[in-house]
Amino acid sequence: MKKIERVSLIGLGAMGAFFVPELCWGLGDGFRVIAGGHRKERLEGQGVTVNGTTYHLNVIDPDEASGPADLVIIAVKNYDLDQALTDIRNQVGPETIIMSVLNGVDSEERVIRAYGEKHVLYSLMRISIEMKEGHADFDAGDSSHVFFGDKKNDLSALSPDVLAVKELFDRCGIGYTIQEDMQRDIWFKFMSNVGENMTCALLDIPFKVLVSDEDAHWLCMGAMRETVAIAEALGVDLHEADARVQETLLPTLTPDNIPSTLQDLRRGRRTEVETFSGTIVRLGKELGIPTPINDVLLRGIRVLERKGLEKG
Repeated sequence: MKKIERVSLIGLGAMGAFFVPELCWGLGDGFRVIAGGHRKERLEGQGVTVNGTTYHLNVIDPDEASGPADLVIIAVKNYDLDQALTDIRNQVGPETIIMSVLNGVDSEERVIRAYGEKHVLYSLMRISIEMKEGHADFDAGDSSHVFFGDKKNDLSALSPDVLAVKELFDRCGIGYTIQEDMQRDIWFKFMSNVGENMTCALLDIPFKVLVSDEDAHWLCMGAMRETVAIAEALGVDLHEADARVQETLLPTLTPDNIPSTLQDLRRGRRTEVETFSGTIVRLGKELGIPTPINDVLLRGIRVLERKGLEKG
């Protein structure tokens, strides 16, 4: 089995920051962060602070010919993926594994179009994290987790690439689960995000209001059910029962936390609304499936996003 010794990460937001402590500890200079220009200078000077500890990173420019990585982790926002796929080009060799932990349901297909299917593992992350002034604070317990694997996995006979990443995560102490059906899991998380993330963003509320307020709850569940209808039409193994399962989990969300889209809106930043409700509306039009709730979420959040960007 091949052993992963060099990992290159692009993206140091909420999901990228999750990997920093363990990979710095486990790989030393074998862990590299891809960044150029002023961002490279800032990271080299200030490092990145995760759960109160500042880490000084091995930062490499996208144009630097430093040799291919064994594993590339893409953790940018979905709207930055095209640029990231260009920026990782010097990190990808014949045996490089690429994991894209982005939100949404299409990033693996976009990586495959750029570099070929043999390089790609499917992945998603479930973390509760707060980003504030460049500092990342997240729950380092079992609730922060990476899910990964091939698109479909035989858990009794994992592929060499899955085994290699498993060994790395075991070695570095990164929490993970290998799933039998990664496409289903990616869509399940997507469904949850469309309902919870979008509703909280439009209404400017924390997670707990999705449980306590009847109208917020209705919007959340309606957006999830529209996502299920799209998934079923595409042949994804996601159904109404899955929306009901997620409904039972709403009370377990950290009550006062707010999701990423609302964090972005409050800071006057671009959001991933096009990745969430935007995708459902687009696919609904293509498939002839009505998506009225996501239409409202999409258009409402677009207005709030424009207001914030204009102020900034």
